[in-house]
Amino acid sequence: MAFFGSTKKSESVSKSMRPTVIRTQNVAKELMTLAKTYDIKMEKIDFNILDIQTYVRENKDGTEHEWEEITADELYELDEKEAFLNPNFQIKQMYEIEFFQKEQDEDLYKDFNLAVGANATKCKVYLSIKEGSKVEYNKNFEQDLLMMINKRKIRAGVLVNIFDEMLGDAVFKLSSHVRVEEKVVYNKSETLLIAESFEPTITLDDALVFYYKKEKEQHADNEKVDYSARGFIKSVVKDELLIEYIKAQEGKPGRNCRGEFMTPKPPEVKNEPKFTVDDTIRVVDDTKSTKYFANANGYISLEGTTYTIKKEMDIGSIDFKSTGSIATALSADVSINVKEANSDKDAVGNGMIVEVTEIHIEGNVGSNAKINAIKAVVEGQTHKTSQIRAESLKINIHKGAAYGKKVNITRLEHGVVDCDEALIMQAIGGDIRAKEITIEVCASYVKATASRFIEIKKLHGGENIFTIDPLLKKEAKKSVHKNKDKVNEIEIELRDIKKEILKYMSLIEENATAFNDVKKRLMHYKKNGVKMPTSFVKQYKHFHAMQETLSTLKKDFDIKKDTLQLLTADSASLQDNIFDARVINRDHWVGYNEIKFKLIDPPIDVVYFPKEGSHEKVFGLVEVDEGIFEIQAVKE
Repeated sequence: MAFFGSTKKSESVSKSMRPTVIRTQNVAKELMTLAKTYDIKMEKIDFNILDIQTYVRENKDGTEHEWEEITADELYELDEKEAFLNPNFQIKQMYEIEFFQKEQDEDLYKDFNLAVGANATKCKVYLSIKEGSKVEYNKNFEQDLLMMINKRKIRAGVLVNIFDEMLGDAVFKLSSHVRVEEKVVYNKSETLLIAESFEPTITLDDALVFYYKKEKEQHADNEKVDYSARGFIKSVVKDELLIEYIKAQEGKPGRNCRGEFMTPKPPEVKNEPKFTVDDTIRVVDDTKSTKYFANANGYISLEGTTYTIKKEMDIGSIDFKSTGSIATALSADVSINVKEANSDKDAVGNGMIVEVTEIHIEGNVGSNAKINAIKAVVEGQTHKTSQIRAESLKINIHKGAAYGKKVNITRLEHGVVDCDEALIMQAIGGDIRAKEITIEVCASYVKATASRFIEIKKLHGGENIFTIDPLLKKEAKKSVHKNKDKVNEIEIELRDIKKEILKYMSLIEENATAFNDVKKRLMHYKKNGVKMPTSFVKQYKHFHAMQETLSTLKKDFDIKKDTLQLLTADSASLQDNIFDARVINRDHWVGYNEIKFKLIDPPIDVVYFPKEGSHEKVFGLVEVDEGIFEIQAVKE
């Protein structure tokens, strides 16, 4: 918003200017001319408005008609559609102005800094009072304020007494405030609307928006840009808005506060769709736009000039050069088959990040690659620095890290597995963490930790550690730690409540005789219609309040006690689970192996080393005496 005009005083003038009366349509131009003629600054020239004349005309059939003067009453009677929104209608004002040179210190309002500004279209005009402005009330203030505003409007080329029906209220509001306060200092700037004409409606050119192509928000300045994420696949979900053709909308004319008619430019149409869609995409058309919605989950594909949504894609490999990283919504039902079966090449290349609903990889997963899916199959091998997450996961040779619900691995070679249910056909080293673990053939250097059971079908080596840990999963650990904190908190609260209960029980017992005596006397007074003494009533109420407090404390104590029992039961149930857990070796024991059960309370590890050649198969934790636990061969 630009503001025009100021009441601040300037430096001394070069030479005097005599008062001059000029009839003009452009006051600002006359001010510049006078300043140049008398070699003085424009800020040193002021003016009075002697007369304002308004003229209108309507040009028809290409003929320019004569201007006709119109009165204020006639102006207000004009119909806005017939006049102001008529492109042939014209309006102007002529001003009879007396220009004169300001005298030193003559301005009562030198510290009252006003400016008039407008929005970009000049259809809204505002009065601004600058922060720090000061003004004192005088009997002519309201009239002077209106004159100051109109002078600034004229200098800005804004019509006076037209489109400014709200000006009177604004002047009255300001003058009333100054009249009441007498001296006003504006601690912050203030802006008021003082004129509003007919704002045009902007013309809209047509546009074609491909929402499915839109990239993520721009990277922060210090964020590393991943140049491998090039959006090879654009996943979509059902009912998602994919594309929108915004139709051209012709604008509507307006007229600004300078009286200028504003004709909207004709719209440009150059983005009409040149494509078609099949039945996987739904088209919704209205007067403003044509929208294209997904009818199914999948990824969007352009085949020739036809858009379609597919669910499966076959590609040779996923690498930086050909595809870059691939990221789709897990809910988008996108399946990828990676066909690179050459053992000398990686099907999923170094550092690639892949996120799809399902992925089937015929080859190998390279170093630092990360795969996230609901279902994943790797027919080759995974690099030791790779990472795969999937609810259902099958891997041929695994050396990296695998996370999921159900993980099936043909050959584990020192890799990491963290899941709910693990089935390992052959384990040659590695770290397995799951609720249930089954190993068909277990060699050496395997660390298997489960919360329910570990089963080995054939044992071919030693240096293995088989651990039962009820707190294996993060959720269980969090639950136990949270329970312990809450148990400690409630135990402290119970001790404090118990002290309060004993205190109130003692007070009630000590005052019971006196209370009963007061009670009898009050009943006697009431029966005989005698006014009860205030002191007796207070004693009765005090004793009764103690009884209510004791009752509330007892109820609170019982509730907290029940809560403590529930929390303790939760922790105990986890502890009890360890006695149902089993480590099973269907084969005979070979070499040095270790079985470990991790207790919760007390937090100790119970360890057992099966003898080599032993045929004991099923092991569990047994409490042989109170607080004394052993791992023994038990029934399955």
